Amino acid sequence: MYSRVRRLRRMFWVLPKIYPGASHRLSGAGINVLADGRSTASWFNGSNSIYRRLELTGCQGQRYSTVSETKHKMLITDDVLSFIRSSLHQPRGTFHCWLNKTAGSKNLFKEDGIFLVLIGKYLEGSSEAGQNTFKMFEKAKSLLQRYPSLQVVGLQYGKSIRLNNTTTHMLQRIIKEFVTFPILLSNKNIFEMENVSCYIISKGFQTPIVYPGEDVDLKVLDQAIHELNAEYGKGANVEDMKSSWVKPVEVVKEPDVCSASRNLLFSFPGCISADENGNHLFLSDVNHHRIIVFNSNGKILDAIGSSPGFEDGEFEIAKLMRPAASFYHASEDCLYFVDSENHAIRRADMGRRIVETVFPVTDGIKKNKGLWKWILDKIWVKWNIKAKSEEFNSDSFLFPWHILRSSNSDVVVLNQSLGTLWIIDLESGSIREVLKESSKILEICGQMIMEKCIPLGQLPAFWLQQQVDTTCPFEGIPYAGLMSSVATCQDHVVLCDMVGQTVVKLSKESGSATSFQFSNFGVLGLPYWLASSLEQVYAVDDQSGDLDHSQCFRLLPGKVDIDLNVDVPQHTYLVEQPQEGCIWRQARGAAAEISGVENKASSSEKVGVAQQWYDEIDNLSFSTPPEESSRQENSRHPGEEVQDGRVRIGATINTSPGTSEVIIYAALYLRLKKSSNPHLDTRESKAARIAEILEPKRKSKKDLFVKLMMMSDRDIEELIFMRPLHVRLKFNCRDHPKADNTKGVILTDSSVKVHVTL
Repeated sequence: MYSRVRRLRRMFWVLPKIYPGASHRLSGAGINVLADGRSTASWFNGSNSIYRRLELTGCQGQRYSTVSETKHKMLITDDVLSFIRSSLHQPRGTFHCWLNKTAGSKNLFKEDGIFLVLIGKYLEGSSEAGQNTFKMFEKAKSLLQRYPSLQVVGLQYGKSIRLNNTTTHMLQRIIKEFVTFPILLSNKNIFEMENVSCYIISKGFQTPIVYPGEDVDLKVLDQAIHELNAEYGKGANVEDMKSSWVKPVEVVKEPDVCSASRNLLFSFPGCISADENGNHLFLSDVNHHRIIVFNSNGKILDAIGSSPGFEDGEFEIAKLMRPAASFYHASEDCLYFVDSENHAIRRADMGRRIVETVFPVTDGIKKNKGLWKWILDKIWVKWNIKAKSEEFNSDSFLFPWHILRSSNSDVVVLNQSLGTLWIIDLESGSIREVLKESSKILEICGQMIMEKCIPLGQLPAFWLQQQVDTTCPFEGIPYAGLMSSVATCQDHVVLCDMVGQTVVKLSKESGSATSFQFSNFGVLGLPYWLASSLEQVYAVDDQSGDLDHSQCFRLLPGKVDIDLNVDVPQHTYLVEQPQEGCIWRQARGAAAEISGVENKASSSEKVGVAQQWYDEIDNLSFSTPPEESSRQENSRHPGEEVQDGRVRIGATINTSPGTSEVIIYAALYLRLKKSSNPHLDTRESKAARIAEILEPKRKSKKDLFVKLMMMSDRDIEELIFMRPLHVRLKFNCRDHPKADNTKGVILTDSSVKVHVTL
């Protein structure tokens, strides 16, 4: 079939090119990607390969009468592409600057690869321009998931662009939409010919295919990239590997524009739901790829999801990718939520603590894989031949964001722009209906949206106004985009502050607003971007791998007790002492980490089995009830029992002759101390203090991080942030000393003290 299509193309190539003065319609049942003749005039060239490709899709086109005019338009397109190509390896120039481009990375672009360029005019504060940009970014993200080797560049042009001062609007859009590809900002006059958005697909910037308009059907773009892949002999279904003997690093692409923001307690907390009877709140910490369960006092009870990806299983190993809206099903004791970047609806069984995918229906083999298959997935690798997925079309279930419970088996799902509605039957795993007209969407779920938005009426108007740029408007319903970002719990209205990266609650009776006093951070574990378990390795852009302290010791072999004392940064205090869940230790080389193992073994040896059984009965009989103990924990003020802002971490290892290394990671949750002179200590200086702690080396990213924190009017001293700790200790041990007159060896016990100042 493909060879026939290629022959048909060659027939079109040899046909004479005509340029009638009037436009004519090409027959066929294709999508209209050239809807606007004026837009086409700016970007379209009828005499090159662009038109040949569009003829095969059966689209409408415009041909122009003069060859000189055609050449002029071709020169404009060539100038645009040559400008992009010349700036690929220049972070900043006279007319351009790059955003979201990994600093110091070499060969970020392969100039002979396949490029997708998104071109749009930048209009700050324009909701229509924001909607158009959102549509284009969403299509690009879909294609990136389908073709990992595709190179995407977003080009925003306009006279209002300030190259030396990135606007908060652009920064907020990148974080909100989780844009992982670079964005080129330019104020060059060449782009002022027409106010037109378009897509350009090319191989090495040669023979480009141009698709004007932001509403180009995703299927058309997918077909063009697929043909280029096939034409140049690179299949889209096989991932490249350098060696089949080594398990490749699983790369997690994340926005680079403000990477320090992931060290805040929350990163774009977008959606929240509640189980009022159980006093549980379910917060979607969207850009941390997890759902945090906490109560009305702020005590963190559980966390759903461990890292970005797509995998079912227990809460600690399940993988999510930007979870969004959710609702709690009381009779099932389950939380249903949309996994936005995985294009799925998933269910978290709160009793069994297991995550399952309910839509689309997953392969049963994947769900019921055995122990041996699990081991192979962890330590081995095979060729990853992706199953043939359904072709993209206008009804594809892509990037769901809001979910509303309609009946026992039906749910209503909307995307973030509120432009597409899916009615899904969870029992059959099928889509009942897809709607794209706003009038029909309003007719079906308008009442449900208004009911979800009722709590917003009790919130101050300036709170809601701050969230406008992070949500999408909807006809007739103000702040409809915030319907999944608000919930009621007991006597409070809880709102996700996506600008301030926090969660606030407002009392219905008094109208006073307060922040949650979050605690029990050990439940969250160690963030996936700090350190990784032995079974899985992640490579994250701009990984926080900066070393805080390293030291070398020369000791005799035997047991070594390590006492690590850490002073937190100046002007900060610990919200709570780090729990074991926030600490990760690893021994490599001629050492084994035995922290806590020897104490348990020695205690079990001192008493018999019967005595241990009686001790367990006593503990059950006289232990404090969980509710009472939780009250005691919540009554403590954060940081109250911390001694002079110092963290103490212990570790024990057994060493043998040779060299070894101990690696210690920890997550320290901090706040700024209250200022003694609030009139002189401005909000900007406080934000700069946090940026200096989390992003001390790169000034450009530090400035962007300050801008991010300054977007909200919330008190910066209430902001909780995580300071990662990274310590490496090396040990060089000689041979065992031998005992006199015996063949045995002498085992020695040693201890070392390490002091670190952050």
